[in-house]
Amino acid sequence: MTDFEIGRAKRARQAYSFDDIAIVPSRRTRDPEEVSIDWQIDAYRFQLPIVAAPMDSVMSPERAIAFGRLGGLGVLNLEGIWTRYEDPEPLLAEVAELDGLAGTQRLQEIYAAPIKAELITERLRQVREAGVTVAGSLSPQRTKEFAKTVVDAGVDMFVIRGTTVSAEHVSSQAEPLNLKEFIYELDVPVIVGGCATYTAALHLMRTGAAGVLVGFGGGAAHTTRTVLGIAVPMASAVADVAAARRDYLDESGGRYVHVIADGSIGRSGDIAKAIACGADAVMVGSPFARATDAPGHGFHWGAEAHHADLPRGARVQFEQIGSTEEILFGPSRVADGTMNLVGALRRSMATTGYTELKEFQRVEVVTA
Repeated sequence: MTDFEIGRAKRARQAYSFDDIAIVPSRRTRDPEEVSIDWQIDAYRFQLPIVAAPMDSVMSPERAIAFGRLGGLGVLNLEGIWTRYEDPEPLLAEVAELDGLAGTQRLQEIYAAPIKAELITERLRQVREAGVTVAGSLSPQRTKEFAKTVVDAGVDMFVIRGTTVSAEHVSSQAEPLNLKEFIYELDVPVIVGGCATYTAALHLMRTGAAGVLVGFGGGAAHTTRTVLGIAVPMASAVADVAAARRDYLDESGGRYVHVIADGSIGRSGDIAKAIACGADAVMVGSPFARATDAPGHGFHWGAEAHHADLPRGARVQFEQIGSTEEILFGPSRVADGTMNLVGALRRSMATTGYTELKEFQRVEVVTA
């Protein structure tokens, strides 16, 4: 890979975002109805390769249930507003009315309330009793504290999600989470991330994770690049981690770790490009913040937005354009890729002649 000279003392390699690439049509086309977008991770099979991000603005227990019934996987943020307050609805309505600097400060105050283990149990029980796959997310910092509560509550899929998650975190202040030991002792599959490089992904795969989240600082509500100066263009990040998956498959004698793109996926074309670069599925937040039934009332924010010491996220407002079901399946009333995400993915695969997701990972792409 070609390196470019930034200056005499620094070189950099070229990396590409989803906006920088395009999918190339092939010699064969298919009918969209013949395309399968089913996705399976561990023992769990889904009709959609779409995971709803564990963000309070898009996922509540009710929305996780509804999303599961639509064929996807909704992940509940177990450090969020739903596990800090018995009734968060008045606070969600208040957040929608905040503006400017006051918005960040008020979010910090709201999320300063303690997480209640009994509410984690209750929220997961609510999803489990609805009969859909139960998934909950904790940050690496909170995993040790609440892992037993989460597992005892009957979670099917455990997500450990942070801005960046390392298999070799070093700290002189506290004993870090030993991911390999933790995952080995757990009885449920674990999805862990984010990561953005081949080496980091390979180390996470060696912990025994069932899936790896790919992304760093690229979400619609992130300001990580502005605050920390750190970001990795997603097309290159997904392709690098897909290479790690291939090499780990050989190294482990056939163990397949799923690659889930998590960041910079705002429109249907980004979903297709993520899979074309090697992702098995995508984790999506901002498109569902546009839903009329989203908990955020048209606003979107992540955990970075209310960090107590160094906020690295913004509270973004979107126009509400339709229900979650319409955003997934249409009909679309706009031509910008924010509605009928599933129909667009099917058509992209059909236009290039592919009927299975794993086949579509081999599609030709070009730099745009």
